[in-house]
Amino acid sequence: MDFLWTPWRYKYIASAGKNDGCIFCEAQKIGDEKAQIVLRGKLNFVILNTFPYTTGHVMVVPYAHVGDLSLADPATLDEMMRMAQRVQITLASIYKPEGFNLGMNLGRCAGAGVTGHIHLHLLPRWIGDANFMTTVAETRMEPEDLATTYVKLRDALAAK
Repeated sequence: MDFLWTPWRYKYIASAGKNDGCIFCEAQKIGDEKAQIVLRGKLNFVILNTFPYTTGHVMVVPYAHVGDLSLADPATLDEMMRMAQRVQITLASIYKPEGFNLGMNLGRCAGAGVTGHIHLHLLPRWIGDANFMTTVAETRMEPEDLATTYVKLRDALAAK
């Protein structure tokens, strides 16, 4: 195969490095469904990753615009981990993954796509989800659209 078309990624590629604002600060202002915020806490919110590595890939994000973990207050970090735990339990009940990745990328050289606003990634994982497309073509295949994931996760979290 010479080409693999992924037109939904064009928006991400075209805007890379051109956004002067913070996507997480902007997301807080535009409404939960449009921003795909599935859960709000007192100090953090949980948002779907618009360009996920796996179905159910979310981020736990502080409301405060802080760019380094050392600048986050203890209450924010405490709630961040409690929310991550709650979302992990919920994702496990919906998607039955075999494992999870949790992590932060602090700084561009560490892989941060958004610098200046810390966030914790939480990704469900399955054996074999790093298939030949990821290995050979550096492309990931998503079996579920974001709108469906949003409704499933939002509704499951609201029920708890």
